[in-house]
Amino acid sequence: MKNTLRRVVVLGENLGAFGALISAMGCAMCFPAIAGLGGLIGLGFLSQWEGVFLNTLLPAFAWLMLVMQVLGWFAHRQWWRSLLGMVGPVLLLLSLYPWFRYGWSTWVTYGALAWMVIFSIWDLLWPANRRCDDGQCAT
Repeated sequence: MKNTLRRVVVLGENLGAFGALISAMGCAMCFPAIAGLGGLIGLGFLSQWEGVFLNTLLPAFAWLMLVMQVLGWFAHRQWWRSLLGMVGPVLLLLSLYPWFRYGWSTWVTYGALAWMVIFSIWDLLWPANRRCDDGQCAT
């Protein structure tokens, strides 16, 4: 069961980060730098669904990654690792909703997306190991 939860968490975290990045690549008006990268790799056709990506998919993938980080804490019991993983989705959601009216929110969005992708790559290369077994935690 523990191994299955760990696999689901890793898959969900990576799906959340890369889904948010692909969603941002489809929003040329809001994120021109990332949309330019998306056009370069052949994702320019996504611009026709810009509203769906910005209003639905980008927050949904951020929420997915946030929930997976919480579940990840139950899988590996490393609070600092889960907290670092929550920084990107929380900043992304803040930049999309309460901070959207400010000019600097675009930079926060770029930073949050970069943080999510970097954290997902880090999590793939150096996966978390469970620190507690059978309810007993070593100090």
